[in-house]
Amino acid sequence: MSETYIGGFHAVIAALEEGGERLREILLADTRRDARAQRLLALAAQRGVTVRQVARDTLDIYAPGLRHQGVLAAIEAAALAGEALLDVPATDERLLLALDGVQDPHNLGACLRTAEAVGVSAVIVPKDRAAGLTPAARKAAAGAAERVPLVAVTNLARRLAKLKTLGYWITGLTGEGSESIYALDFTGPQVIVLGGEGGGLRRLTAEHCDRLARIPMLGRIESLNVSVAAAVCLYEAYRQRQPR
Repeated sequence: MSETYIGGFHAVIAALEEGGERLREILLADTRRDARAQRLLALAAQRGVTVRQVARDTLDIYAPGLRHQGVLAAIEAAALAGEALLDVPATDERLLLALDGVQDPHNLGACLRTAEAVGVSAVIVPKDRAAGLTPAARKAAAGAAERVPLVAVTNLARRLAKLKTLGYWITGLTGEGSESIYALDFTGPQVIVLGGEGGGLRRLTAEHCDRLARIPMLGRIESLNVSVAAAVCLYEAYRQRQPR
C-alpha cells in the first residue's frame, strides 16, 4: 500500500485518536518539548506507534513545503472511496457535498473539515482537474480526511443525474442563484454542489441541479472563498436537520 505524510499536531493526533492502525511512524522535531508534544508522545505510546525525534530540517526534507509544526506522520495513504459508495438509495440522514473542480488542496482540506463537523456522508470530486488528498489537503483537513469518504467520479454531471434517480435533491451554489439558501428546505437526502475557484459551477453541472441558490451578501465582494461558502451552506443544512 502506498504511503504519504500528514503534518501538524491536529492531523497527527486525530490519526492517533482514531486508533493509529494506519500510522507507520511519527517524526517529531527534537526541539518540540511543549505540552502538545508531550500529549502526542503519550498517545503514541498508548497506541504502540514509534516516534522518532529528528532535526527540524529533516522534516522539511520529507515533506517540502508543508507547514508541519514540527511533526509528521508516515501513514498508509487512504484509498479514495469507490463510486459504489454512492450507489445506494437515499435516506433522510444522507447529506453529500460535491465540489466541481476545486483545485486548491487547502480549500479541499477545509471543505473536508467542515463536512466532517456536520456529518456529511461523503464528499464527491471529479477525477480530473481537481485537488486530491495531498499532504497539504490532509493537514488543512485536520484529521477529517481520515473520517469522511472522498469519492472521485469520472463524470460529475452524470453522477448527479444518477443521484437524482436514487432520491436525492440537488442544490447548486452560484452567485446567480434564484433563491437564498435561507429560503430553501435542506431536510431529507441532499447533495450540495459548489464550483471551483474562479470559474464556479460548470454549465453542465448546473444543468443537473434541481435548484440554484445563492448566499446573500450585502458587501461589494462578488463571492466567498469556496471553503467558506461550503461552511455557510453546510451549517444551514445542519441547522435545519436537527431535531426540533
